Amino acid sequence: MKSVVLQLGRSLRNSAPLLRCSVHSGRPCLTSTAASKKKLEQPLNSEEIYAREDKYGAHNYHPLPVALERGEGVFVWDVEGSRYFDFLSAYSAVNQGHCHPKIVAALNDQASKLTLTSRAFYNNILGSYEEYITNMFGYDKVLPMNTGVEGGETACKLARKWAYNVKGIPTNKAKIIFANGNFWGRTLAAISSSTDPSSYEGFGPYMPGFELVPFNDIPALEKALQDPHVAAFMVEPIQGEAGVVVPDDGYLTKVRELCTRHSVLWIADEVQTGLARTGRRLAVDHEQVRPDVVILGKALSGGVYPVSAVLCDNEIMLTIKPGEHGSTYGGNPIACRVAIAALQVMEEEKLAENAERMGQLLRSELRKLPSDIVTMVRGKGLLNAVVIRETKDFDAWKVCLLLRDNGLLAKPTHGDIIRLAPPLTINEHQLRECVDIIHRTITSL
Repeated sequence: MKSVVLQLGRSLRNSAPLLRCSVHSGRPCLTSTAASKKKLEQPLNSEEIYAREDKYGAHNYHPLPVALERGEGVFVWDVEGSRYFDFLSAYSAVNQGHCHPKIVAALNDQASKLTLTSRAFYNNILGSYEEYITNMFGYDKVLPMNTGVEGGETACKLARKWAYNVKGIPTNKAKIIFANGNFWGRTLAAISSSTDPSSYEGFGPYMPGFELVPFNDIPALEKALQDPHVAAFMVEPIQGEAGVVVPDDGYLTKVRELCTRHSVLWIADEVQTGLARTGRRLAVDHEQVRPDVVILGKALSGGVYPVSAVLCDNEIMLTIKPGEHGSTYGGNPIACRVAIAALQVMEEEKLAENAERMGQLLRSELRKLPSDIVTMVRGKGLLNAVVIRETKDFDAWKVCLLLRDNGLLAKPTHGDIIRLAPPLTINEHQLRECVDIIHRTITSL
């Protein structure tokens, strides 16, 4: 018996490396780990990158086939070293240009000091950020969050709380009105207000108390606001995901008037349209109107960190008490330092003014494109779109592939629309080079 035990012991020692690979041991396989490390160190080409994401990642996006590894200003480079103009700007998150040195420096500096405390404690950065952003936009208070959709959720919660505590709407009866074609994310609340089947189908039941009216339709909005249970109307000043749908001049002024008349909060979703993108600090500034609640995100960090914010006055903000809303990462020191730097860049480099000038130039050139291919050009500032007449030979996706081949990256939305939204740091020489690429691509069709 003793000899059997000794033999077994020798066998176990000899097989020790094998045992370390066992799924029952809870330890990684050394040979497998070494092979994985070696594989990770080897640079992959674009096709290999596409295949890896397809194999290991969720299929909830359909990216344009280009594998990027570096960005600077208005340019990005793929893993093969090809350079492109970025005409999407991460859905307007990179308004200040890729890897802006001032924003990156703020990120790096704060990351070496203090990254996260949660809101269980005070930190020395949050109050500075709160003072800076509220003074800039003229509101009493800010509630910091991380993503744009979290900002939307926060605004909806504030509107409901205000409805019950201030307006006097009976408990659980508050309604929030949205516009058809809206997009503010893909949480369950966000898709409950959506009119896009690709966002909401298969995810019900939906959030109660959300109702819809047509966008840019003042009579429909006026009728909806007559319901005394309406707490708020949440709307994008320009509908981005819907294809850069610009309302009539005066629409926002009438929205302000109606919401005031009916004691309804106006929530402006400026996550994509804000922070100089449309040629003003906020898109609502084109009509010099002031929403009750403003939601910011995306370019609030210049694209280097998730930062969002909800701005409003005390009467609304202070309806929420401690413990009723929050976020572990919301208002963390890195986010605050980065947001201050991003806002400073927007002001110091006069990005709104540049967006206004470059946007006018871009649209004037786009309107020279063949009308049998490009049926419409629309936008404000550097948030623009062209509508492509689809045929059996080409559509917006194929046009974007050809633009990529010619050195410019854009992405379709809703099948026949291409958004054209470069970083706001683009200069006239660069813009004219991009216009030339677009003209050559379109006329080649």
